[in-house]
Amino acid sequence: MKLQTSADLQQWLQSTAPGPLHLVPTMGALHQGHAALIRAARKQGGRVLVSVFVNPLQFAPNEDFARYPRRLQDDHALALEAGADALWAPQIEDLFPAGAAGLTQLAPAPELVANLCGPSRPGHFEGVCTVVSRLLALVQPSHLHLGEKDWQQLQVLRRLVRDLRWPVQIVPCPTLRERDGLPLSSRNAYLSAAQRQQAALLPQALARGQQLLDAGQRQAKPLLRVVRALMEDGGLAVDYLQLVDLPRLQVLEQVTGPALLAAAVRCGEARLIDHRVLMSRLPILAIDGPAGAGKSTVTRQVARQLGLTYLDTGAMYRGVTWLLQQRGVAPQEGEALQALLAELELRFGPASGAEQTLLVNGIDATSAIRTAEVTASVSAVAALPSVRGALTQQQQQLGQQGGLVAEGRDIGTAVFPDAELKIYLTATVAERARRRAADLTTRGLPVPELSQLEQEIADRDHQDSTREVAPLRQASDAVELLSDGLSIDEVVAQIVALFRERVPVEALNAGA
Repeated sequence: MKLQTSADLQQWLQSTAPGPLHLVPTMGALHQGHAALIRAARKQGGRVLVSVFVNPLQFAPNEDFARYPRRLQDDHALALEAGADALWAPQIEDLFPAGAAGLTQLAPAPELVANLCGPSRPGHFEGVCTVVSRLLALVQPSHLHLGEKDWQQLQVLRRLVRDLRWPVQIVPCPTLRERDGLPLSSRNAYLSAAQRQQAALLPQALARGQQLLDAGQRQAKPLLRVVRALMEDGGLAVDYLQLVDLPRLQVLEQVTGPALLAAAVRCGEARLIDHRVLMSRLPILAIDGPAGAGKSTVTRQVARQLGLTYLDTGAMYRGVTWLLQQRGVAPQEGEALQALLAELELRFGPASGAEQTLLVNGIDATSAIRTAEVTASVSAVAALPSVRGALTQQQQQLGQQGGLVAEGRDIGTAVFPDAELKIYLTATVAERARRRAADLTTRGLPVPELSQLEQEIADRDHQDSTREVAPLRQASDAVELLSDGLSIDEVVAQIVALFRERVPVEALNAGA
């Protein structure tokens, strides 16, 4: 269905079934990159609406607004073929009822436009924020699907939605590329055959940045110098080439974690943008927090959604505690503990029901480590320096290649202090006691009074936070997430969204 006015839009919204509403905003000239966004929205269920509006506010006077490709009939056909329910092509008066001069405009966060396209395209992101806000106000979607190709625009809109508390979930889609690596773009239509071949040097030069990083070059200046030379030697006019961090787009002097190597070049009359996510290893997501905050359940689901490995460090400490109890070894430093640790072998296997299988010296202890006896003693065992040293070493070895989602009460401070995202997941003592009671009930185990559970949890918090070795504390760069009143799915969604701000989908898809 093709919708032309805001009245058409409102009629369509009222006549369709309620439920999730996915908006894919575009400026038209749709290609397979847009089709991928539409297909991703279609898979999530609900209604899918594609908007087509060539926004005059985001073009400078000397840019290509007048000749920007407009193919509404073709766009309509592609959108429907990809799975859209309707295409809305609003008139300018629908979005600017009082004209551009009478429109309240929004400004992006200054830190997000200080680099990359911001300086060379003044007013561009103000135009993007203003029109996207108008689209959100008129459509009121539950999901907003955006491509990662323009990472800066994606970050600007993420901040806009968060700051203005728009009730919409942003869903990123990885960059789609031609066979030679050039990102799909409506502006590729400006290129002649010879220029098209020349433009392929852009992704090739950016890929050289990853090669230099793999060879040990972490300093920005020499890395940028080599990449710029490749572009300029190939005849591309470089508008900018910068190495910035992913969440805030601030200039980096060296690569210490995932970094964005981004460029804009001119090839003939076309201005093309592209980027490469540079990584020295796959990312790590560390989830800290006190006992009973739901770390294990949340971490398991986050790992599944992101396609990363779940590292259950809490189970490792429970495994040691269980083994001590089986052997009759007291939870204290000494020769008996050293002998047990020397022969200790912990291995994770495939998930068995709700829990990840844990083998302790070849014995399946998955259920045994969750008993009340183990729970009551694990904190004391975890505080033993030799135990923490042995298990921290094992965990760090597992983390050398990255690609982990790990949880624990010192995972972001002691084990993985360089994790790309650290979450401090917490809940009030009362909420954690309520959850503990519900868990014991589900397991068919005796349930103490809530007041007793609250006291036990408070005592454990004190013990964990005052122990001499790796005490419980929030890392200075961790994001605190209070889970009271939130469902597991809501907590998981918030963490995944925070991770996606730091590591694009395409970076993991490419296995960078």
